Amino acid sequence: RYEQREDFAVVTQPFFRNTLLPLDSTSKPDMSFFAADCFHFSVRGYAEMAMALWNNMLEPVGEKQTYNNFTHDRSKLRCPNPEKPFLFTRRNSGFGNSDLNLEKPESSVPYWAVIVTAVAGVLVGSL
Repeated sequence: RYEQREDFAVVTQPFFRNTLLPLDSTSKPDMSFFAADCFHFSVRGYAEMAMALWNNMLEPVGEKQTYNNFTHDRSKLRCPNPEKPFLFTRRNSGFGNSDLNLEKPESSVPYWAVIVTAVAGVLVGSL
């Protein structure tokens, strides 16, 4: 939709796509990354996500990191490259008007498997 614009771009930042649950020293979930409801992030968790988002914006399209490494290490925060001091878009990543596939990847799970699993879950839950 915005590909032909030179003053605006939309870029997917995939830093959370393959992220694993952070673990503590006992190999249990590190709850310091989560709020009291165990669903939302804590201040520490949001800081990690903000760093991952920032780093993703500084990576060219097609080379973006798809995971977040939960650590206390602030040195993983990247600075802009002096030769390319900008946030990367498809256009300035060298794709221009090429046919990079922007469609959602086809799911590897057939649609019927989701329906069968949902029905089975309801049946098992009701038993």
